[in-house]
Amino acid sequence: MSLIKENVEQIRENIKRAALKSGRSEDDITLIGVTKTVGCERINELLDVGVFNLGENRVQELLSKYDELGSRPTWHLIGQLQTNKVKYIADKVSLIHSVDSVKLASEINKHALKLGKIIDVLVEINVAGEGTKAGIAPDETRRFIEDISGFSNIFIKGLMTIAPYVENPEENRGNFSIMRELFIDKALILGDNVDMHVLSMGMTGDYEVAIEEGSTMVRIGTGIFGSR
Repeated sequence: MSLIKENVEQIRENIKRAALKSGRSEDDITLIGVTKTVGCERINELLDVGVFNLGENRVQELLSKYDELGSRPTWHLIGQLQTNKVKYIADKVSLIHSVDSVKLASEINKHALKLGKIIDVLVEINVAGEGTKAGIAPDETRRFIEDISGFSNIFIKGLMTIAPYVENPEENRGNFSIMRELFIDKALILGDNVDMHVLSMGMTGDYEVAIEEGSTMVRIGTGIFGSR
């Protein structure tokens, strides 16, 4: 058994256990394999064990892998996205996780209109107020969603956060709880292009706690591929 397959099987078991603790099924949780710096040969191993949702942080790296792997995977842009890079990935990604400005939302909408498609997005929240991270403040969430809900060709699917790095994942439980409450509250926002059912939070070191607190989507790289 390959190391990637072994790691994925363990992660799936952990997801199942954490989901049960939160009264859900493992089928309610989407596993995204974070493939930053990982070559296509190893990515194909991941696809072969049934992980088809791939997350890339950088546009250029996503494009180079798209050229080789095409649409076999479902591509997610999980890193910061500059407005001048939107045009390169608008027709390639299933979900953009990192919308945190009206300017970026407007640019995504512009290219979606050109393509004649709807682009799904998540609103990124800087849950701990870290100065080095992108995302809007938790208390700005409702107003921000209302501000971008008028764009006709984006669809707001939910919220995303990158919690602080901690040695003990329990230290992030409070942050994940804040996100869950935000998610539940903002799910009540009505609009033709708002359907809040994705809560993307939790990475290799804390995804089990994130799931226990309500995450529906986890982003795991090191836990699958090892340290890079």
